[in-house]
Order: sequence, then C-alpha cells, then structure tokens
Amino acid sequence: MYAIVSTGGKQYKVATDDVLNVEKIEGEVGTKIELPVLFLNDGKKIITDPAKLAKAKVTAEIVEQFKGEKVHVFKFHKRKRYRRTQGHRQQLTRIKITKVQATSRAKKAAETEATAE
Repeated sequence: MYAIVSTGGKQYKVATDDVLNVEKIEGEVGTKIELPVLFLNDGKKIITDPAKLAKAKVTAEIVEQFKGEKVHVFKFHKRKRYRRTQGHRQQLTRIKITKVQATSRAKKAAETEATAE
C-alpha cells in the first residue's frame, strides 16, 4: 500500500517505514503528525475520490530537524564589474512514515459505540 501526500508545496510517494526529507515542519523530535492524502493505492484498488480520501490517514513521526546542503548563488554581468555571491541553506525535517491507513478505524469505533448506546 502506498499513498501520495502533500507537504511544503511538494508531493511525495510514501509507504510504511519510509524516511523522507521535507520542507521544515514545526515540532519537536518524536512528535506525530498527519499528512494530507491526495491519492491512495492499496494494491487492489486506487482511491482518488476526495470524500473517501478525507477518511484516509498518513501518520508520520519527526526524526530530525536539520539544515540542507549549502547552495551558492552567484550573479555576474560581464564587462560591468558586477559580481554578487550569496549562499543559502534550507531548513529541512526528516520524517518517518509510521502508518498508511485507508480509513480511520478510530472514527468507525466511535460511531459503533454511539449507535450501540
């Protein structure tokens, strides 16, 4: 089973136990987060319906907050004595996907309890 999730303006294909480097997500190491699901494939069928995807969950855990590799930006105009150098290091978060779930079982359990009463 795999899913396509969106975070930081980018989309990622994830499965259980995958480790990803994504744009910075606020939170401490060990914090559990939920990612929005855009597409879900469970091996038998593909789910793209937004109503059904609202019930799907991808849970991840923050493993590390770190900076990416340095990117050098160099501007140059020939014959004008114009040179500018600038560097940039992107803030990143390493996350580990703990669970890809097609439907929320907690919601189903709460609904069955409510109907039983």
